[in-house]
Amino acid sequence: MQAGDGSAAGQRGASIWPQAAERFPPADRILSTILTRQAARYRDRMLFVFGETRWSYAETVSIAAASASRLLQAGISAGDRVGLMCSNRPEFLEIYLGCAWIGAVTVPINTALRGIQLSHVLRDSTPKLLAIESCFMPAIETLEKDVSSPQIVWTIGEATAAPLAPESILPLPPLGEEASPAAARPGDTVAILYTSGTTGPSKGVCCPQAQMFWWGVYSARALGIREGDVLFTTLPLFHTNALNAFYQALLNGCTYVLEPKFSASGFWAAARRHQATVGYLLGAMAVMLLGQPKSAGDTAHFMRVALGGGVPGQFHGPFLERFGVPLLDGYASTETNFVFASTIPSDRPGTMGFLVEGAEARIVNPDDEPLPDGEAGELLLRAREPLAFSTGYFGMPDKTTEAWRNLWFHTGDRVVRDADGHYRFVDRMKDSIRRRGENVSSWEVEQVLLKHPAIAACAVYPLPSELGEDEVAAAVQLEPGHAPDPVEIVRHCEGKMAYFAIPRFVRIVTAMPLTENGKIQKVALREAGRTPDTWDRDVAGHKLRR
Repeated sequence: MQAGDGSAAGQRGASIWPQAAERFPPADRILSTILTRQAARYRDRMLFVFGETRWSYAETVSIAAASASRLLQAGISAGDRVGLMCSNRPEFLEIYLGCAWIGAVTVPINTALRGIQLSHVLRDSTPKLLAIESCFMPAIETLEKDVSSPQIVWTIGEATAAPLAPESILPLPPLGEEASPAAARPGDTVAILYTSGTTGPSKGVCCPQAQMFWWGVYSARALGIREGDVLFTTLPLFHTNALNAFYQALLNGCTYVLEPKFSASGFWAAARRHQATVGYLLGAMAVMLLGQPKSAGDTAHFMRVALGGGVPGQFHGPFLERFGVPLLDGYASTETNFVFASTIPSDRPGTMGFLVEGAEARIVNPDDEPLPDGEAGELLLRAREPLAFSTGYFGMPDKTTEAWRNLWFHTGDRVVRDADGHYRFVDRMKDSIRRRGENVSSWEVEQVLLKHPAIAACAVYPLPSELGEDEVAAAVQLEPGHAPDPVEIVRHCEGKMAYFAIPRFVRIVTAMPLTENGKIQKVALREAGRTPDTWDRDVAGHKLRR
């Protein structure tokens, strides 16, 4: 049943990504124009599928225009920010498309955020309207006292007990009349996506309309997407991966299939049901699929290729052998784009691949001087295409200047370029953690830990997991006369941060390793690894309260 076997699902059109830039000259790289033009071309072809919900290309234009009208009637206009805290469901895309239609800015919010993290996003972005799925309303109760709720709150889905005053909450209004698109420009911000920092709070990445266009072009090119493909994702829409997959489908005449969430046991059955030809996996997801019991259905599907960013190299071969699906290696970030891609299948599994056309890269020393091939240094990136990268961090001109100094984006990643132009990720230069596809700010976790009266000092750092990604570890130095156990420390974190940021490992130390300047030497903690006195939440069987 795989796509290359001559079946109906395998007979797809040729790749058409090279024509995207020609069909949409710079001024037309805005979502309303792309939607309208593609609807005229594909009309009744299915664009979006979610459960029983199906939108054709033509219907999607009407939904975007009606969603825009709903926002305008609520007083939202171009440049206003709309917070969106919603799981994978059609209403998410409705609101995103409506905002883009009138030039408003969507602020997707990770549905796991609580406490200090959620407070920062709302305090920083100051949305005029918050659309929130009803099941996430209890998160509002965890906000810090100085954070005021937006002027308008729309609830999505069945109502639950609300922590806000009833008069400030309305159910999501139904779609009605349609509005004309605004005169947006390619450089206008269409979304602000928050990505975790290292030595400070998360930064809001300003994504212009044209950047999302180029995400669709570059990603489709790397994956070899063809007209008529069925793109299947279970990743959350509040991250750029699933969001830009919608653009991949839209630009290439494909169907975008969205599932509520990833299920290792149900992934292949769903892919088979939708006749998916392209899939999207990150890190541990491929490892989890390999961990499922083998069955005859392992190759009974139509999938031709899957994105495998972050999947450890040793799992590529077994994945291809078992499921018949090659994994694409690559490298991307919210601030940049899909700028590195491997061959299909990857010629050197688990690495970054080669630099794509349209981007420039340098490996440099701390003074931004280029280093020779084979020597590790910081990866710097620059776009050749106009507005293919982010325009900066929202409300943080100092951080924007720092990251884009010398007109290059400084990734904070240590990378090696081989003599043949192949790039390899070595490690992160800064103190960041990536767990199950989520970036974790060690600084934010430390701020929560330090509010515990028994904790005098702490350091949060990554330790490797069995699935090839990071796990969050915390070293804790206690105040004299206090003796909380690791369970109490973890309980202190619950409800105050996203569940994925809560430490799995807790190590209580008598003193922190310090540098000559008195700073905590996290590298020593990382290198020590799982010491005999490191408590492991998974081994202890502690279940988090979300």
